[in-house]
Formats: sequence, C-alpha cells, structure tokens
Amino acid sequence: MKASLIQRGTLRTLDDDEHAMIFADLALSRRLERAEGHACVRFAAARRRLFPESGAEWIECAGAYAVFDGIESPVTQTFGLGIFEELTAASLDVTERFFRDRGAQVLHEVSPLVGVAALDLLCARHYRPIEISNVMYRPVERPPAEDHGNIMVRVTGSDDTQLWTDISAKGWTHEHPEVLDFVLQAGAISSAREQSPCFLAELDGKPGAAGALCIHEGVALFAGAATVPEMRQRGCRRRSSESVCDMPSSMAVIYR
Repeated sequence: MKASLIQRGTLRTLDDDEHAMIFADLALSRRLERAEGHACVRFAAARRRLFPESGAEWIECAGAYAVFDGIESPVTQTFGLGIFEELTAASLDVTERFFRDRGAQVLHEVSPLVGVAALDLLCARHYRPIEISNVMYRPVERPPAEDHGNIMVRVTGSDDTQLWTDISAKGWTHEHPEVLDFVLQAGAISSAREQSPCFLAELDGKPGAAGALCIHEGVALFAGAATVPEMRQRGCRRRSSESVCDMPSSMAVIYR
C-alpha cells in the first residue's frame, strides 16, 4: 500500500498576561482541524470553478473531509480523520476508494487526540507516519495602536488578483524557480477562494509581501505569507501578521 500517515500535534501560544499553559484538548483540536479542512475544501472548490477539467472534488465521511485537488497537490488528503467520529474500517474503505479512484495516494493528517484505537487501526492497514508537525494557535486581540512608519497592509480587491499572485509567487519561488507554474496557479486559486481575504503589505507604496486568511466559525487560518527577496527583513511580514490580529476578540488564529 502506498498510503501514508501524517501525524500532527496542536499547540496554543500564550498571551503575555497568561501564567499557565492552556491545555490543548479534544474540543480545541476539533476547531483547528475543521478550520484547516474547511480552508482546503474551499481551495478545491475554487480550483474546480476556475479549472473545471481539474476534477477537483471532496466528500465528507465519518466527520472527516477527503479532498482531491489534483494528484500532486498538497491539499489532496483527509482532514479531521477520526476526531469527530470513531474511525472504522468501513469509513477508511470509503476514503481510500475516493483517492484511488482518482489515481492519488491516500494521505491523512491525524491529530494525536484521535486515540490509540484509531492509530492502531491505521497501523493494521499498513499506514506509516512520515511527518510530525505542530499547529500554533493564539486568541486574537486588537493590537495597541502604533505608528508602523512606511508600511501599510491592506485587503486586496478584485482588481488586485494578478498583483497579489505575482507578489506571492516572487516571494515563494526566489529559491525554487522550478515551482513557479504551480505557485502562480495556486495564487490565482487562493485569490478566488471564498471567505478568504488576501493581504498585501506595501513599503513606501510598493507591494512587497502577500498573505491569505481563511475564516471558519471563529477560527482564522493564516497561511502562505511570503515576502519578495528585496524587501525581506524590513518588517513587511511582521506587519502583515499584526494586521491579521486587528479583528474582533472572539476570533482565534492558526499560524501555518
């Protein structure tokens, strides 16, 4: 079997005025997993809308999302496996068939909080772990007002799609030009994704950094931030992150 298992952890950062570790429990893990799964479903939906021939599709099975965004896409995997409902052999049969029917490998990102029984079932079906990652989480509070000098961050409009895509691609592909075509297409899809505002940071009026946000039920996934090489180490990316926090205090942010 060519399927693989990605195991992941969850971690919440602390505010300056908090004095004790906040326990990352099952309820928190579910919120974070659902927010990321929702973002990737929206991404596949945008791809299907822009490129109908791509075959992008998704299903929900036993509380988890199975997303197909193309054979080589990092979005092609499951999200929330075993964390919303008990993982069973029958539900795995459904998700595995979904991917194999489309010629894709079977990949799962799995929270350690799924429990021993779910992990044992995956091992019995010959899955193997290939990565362990942490998800950084923090509540959002409006940052104190301060002068950011010549850096301005704004949400893009429909007229900025190509500009945002170009800035993002330049930031991501400076060291890896071989992935330019992939990043340009991914940028166009990110701009078209619903419920996903995109940001541009401008230094002296010149765009230098790009990022995107996907919001779901009070959780915002902030990912994909990139700065063009000539404007790095000048505060654009930091200011972009601070701007994300300039939202209602009921919001929470995942940093990827």
